[in-house]
Amino acid sequence: MAPQVDHAALFAATPSPYLVLGPDLVIVDVNDAYLEVTGRTREELIGQHLFTAFPDNPADPEADGVRNLDASLHRVLSTRRADTMALQKYDIPVSGRPDMFEERWWSPVNTPVLGPDGQVAWIIHRVEDVTAYIKAHRATHPGLRLGVHLEEAQALEAELYARARELQRLNEELRRAHAREREVAVTLQEAMLHAPDLAHHKHDVAVRYLPATGSLNICGDWYDVVDIPPDRLALAVGDVIGHGLEAAAVMGMLRSALSAAIRAQERPAQALEVLGLYARSVEGALGTTAVKAMVDTRSCLITYSTAGHPPAILAHPYGGYELLDQATDPPLGTRPQHVPRSQASVHYKRGDTLVLYTDGLIERRNEDIDEGLRRLADAVTDCARLGTEQLADTLLARLGVASGGRDDIALIVVRL
Repeated sequence: MAPQVDHAALFAATPSPYLVLGPDLVIVDVNDAYLEVTGRTREELIGQHLFTAFPDNPADPEADGVRNLDASLHRVLSTRRADTMALQKYDIPVSGRPDMFEERWWSPVNTPVLGPDGQVAWIIHRVEDVTAYIKAHRATHPGLRLGVHLEEAQALEAELYARARELQRLNEELRRAHAREREVAVTLQEAMLHAPDLAHHKHDVAVRYLPATGSLNICGDWYDVVDIPPDRLALAVGDVIGHGLEAAAVMGMLRSALSAAIRAQERPAQALEVLGLYARSVEGALGTTAVKAMVDTRSCLITYSTAGHPPAILAHPYGGYELLDQATDPPLGTRPQHVPRSQASVHYKRGDTLVLYTDGLIERRNEDIDEGLRRLADAVTDCARLGTEQLADTLLARLGVASGGRDDIALIVVRL
C-alpha cells in the first residue's frame, strides 16, 4: 500500500521559495524558504495582494518588476500554462522599513493549478534569488584583480541586465506574433467549418469546435456533416498533425476532399482510401487521423471506417454503450503501399446517440488515453437523454474543457 504523503509538510520543507496566489493575485500560502529569502512572516504576507506586499522601488525610475510579473501572471490565468520569466531585477522593501528597498535579482516561474472546472484555481509562484550570484560576480570578477576600473565591472552588470530585459522584450514580441497567427488561423478554421448545409440539415445534430487555449497547437481538427438524400447522413471528424495556418489550410483541403469523396463513394472505407491517396500529394497531410460514418436512417444501420482515430461512441438512452472500434486502420499515408481500408457496421435503435470527437476531448497529460475514453463514455451514457445541444455542452463541461483545452477539439453529437 502506498504511503500517505503529507503535502503540506513537503511544501513547507522544500528549499526553493514558493508562494501560492489566488486568481486575484492575493497571497494565500507561502513556504518557509520564501519567508526566509524575503525576511517576512506569514502574518505579513497571507491575505495581501502580491503587489501591495512587494511594490516597485519608487527610487528606481526604470523599475519594471511589477509590470513584468503582472504580465506573466495574467498569461498564466489566460493560457492556463506555466510561464518562465527572464532574469528580473525586482527590489523589495526592507522588512519593517517600507520606505527603504534592497536590491534583489530573481529567476521566477509561475505555474497554474487547475480546479475541477478547468480554470486556474491557484498560481504557484516559485522564485530563485540570484542576488548573491550577481553581487559575487561584481566582487570576484577577474577584471577587478587585473586592475579593471569599477566602471567596467558595473558595465558588465548592466550588460547582463540589458540582455535579460531584451530577452523579456523578445519573448513578448514572440507571444504577440503567435497570438496574431492564432487569431487568423482560428478565423480561417471557423469559416471553413461553418458550411451552409450545417445550419439547415434536417437531422438532430449538434457540433462544437473549440480551439486550444494559449497555444498554436490548433486548427488541425475538423468536423463534417452531410445530408445525402433521401435517407442517409454522412459524418466525419479528423485531426491534422501540425499547428497554425499550415494545419488549418491542410485541414480545409482534406475536409473538402473527404466530403466530396463520400458523395461519390457509398462506403466510408472507400472514401477514406480516396482521402489517403490524396493526402500523399498534400504537404503536411500525412499522419492525419479521421473517422467516417454513414448513417442509414431507413435501415437503422451505421457503417464506419477509422484511420488511426479514437472510436466513436454509440450510447443507448437507458444505459449502456458501444465503441465503434471494429474497423481501425493506421492514419492516412503511414503505410508504404496502398492497402484497402476496413469497414464495419452496427445497428442502432431510435433514440440512440452517436458521438464523434477528436482526441483533444479525452487526452490528458500523464494519463492513458483509455482513461479519458472511459470518462467520455460514462458521461455520454449518464446524460444520453439530454437534447443534443445540451448534451454537447455537458460533455465538454464534464471533461473539463468547456473553455478549451491543451489541444483543439471537434465534436459531433447525433440523436438517431
